[in-house]
Amino acid sequence: MQKVSAFAAAADAGTTENTSQKWDWNSFWSTVFNWLTTHGLQLLIGLVVLFVCFIVINIVARVVRNAMIKRNRDKTVTSVVYQLIKKGLKIVLVILFLGYVGIDTAGIGAIIGAVGVAIGLAAQGALSNFAGGMIILVMRPFKVGDYVETDGEKGTVEDIHMFYTYIVTDNNQVVMIPNGEITSGAIVNYSMKETRRLDLKFSIAYNEDFEYAEDVLFEICEKHEKVLKDPAPFVRIDSHGDSSIVLLLRVWTKTADYWEVNFDLLEEVKRRFDEEGIEIPYPQLDVHTPEPQPLRTRPKTDTRKRRLKARQPKAAELPAVEMPEKAAQREERKERRARAKERREKKLRGEPTEEEKLAAEIKEIDERRATELSDGEK
Repeated sequence: MQKVSAFAAAADAGTTENTSQKWDWNSFWSTVFNWLTTHGLQLLIGLVVLFVCFIVINIVARVVRNAMIKRNRDKTVTSVVYQLIKKGLKIVLVILFLGYVGIDTAGIGAIIGAVGVAIGLAAQGALSNFAGGMIILVMRPFKVGDYVETDGEKGTVEDIHMFYTYIVTDNNQVVMIPNGEITSGAIVNYSMKETRRLDLKFSIAYNEDFEYAEDVLFEICEKHEKVLKDPAPFVRIDSHGDSSIVLLLRVWTKTADYWEVNFDLLEEVKRRFDEEGIEIPYPQLDVHTPEPQPLRTRPKTDTRKRRLKARQPKAAELPAVEMPEKAAQREERKERRARAKERREKKLRGEPTEEEKLAAEIKEIDERRATELSDGEK
């Protein structure tokens, strides 16, 4: 009976556990269905509206840009307005979407503010570039299409963004210059004025008629169609060089014709100078070797230095003071020289020296020992 009751109790426990698991799954699917019918549908509607609004914002931005282009608005203002409409409205729309789906936008704003402060401290250069972009937009030191020189670069302004300005150089390279660097440095705008002055220098030999050369330059300027007559061309001597007279030519032309006039005048002046026989010299150096001149001598004057030197006692007049060590060394050197002299004299007389006598005695002793050893063996 106890076994039957235990089995029944285990069966009841298993039935209760299966019922509990079935109830949990039903609760989960019920929760999912409720979320989909309420918040899920709200999220789906928000995403669809967000996507449609993004498309509408892009269309509106393009329409505004095309309208400003047709009305010949400034390209810089057109580009900035297009970027503000396209990106600014999308950011506002995303914030509204987050509030619509139930996310607390106040907390997000605080987080964005804190992140903005951190990013601002870490990216001060980027903020300075943004401020520089706003200064360029407001002050208008140049516009798209101008030929400018800034931050060590020359080129045509292709586009102006909020952080960088794009410049195309003469060899068709695109240089991105930070706006902060542009506004903090010097800006040279070659396209702001309608006219520009062209300065050229030409050298002629000293034996040429400089007035005739000036007349030739005036004639070349008068015949060129793109050289302005007012202000009139200017030609005068600029300087006297080492091997030539330098003529300065100044003409005015339209900014768009500057480089064409520059190259035309250079080529035409060379051609006319050759036709007129005007010499364009090259640097040269004349070397003159002077003849040697006899050396001129002057009587020596009794200067203060010589007088002081004359008052000092000479080395021979000073008392000889010698250290004991030096005296001993000198005596030793004298003895060595005396011994060497004595050996040379004995060698000349044929007499053996002390060293030779000693060597002979050693040899005689060795021979005697060798003889005694041989006799003992026998």
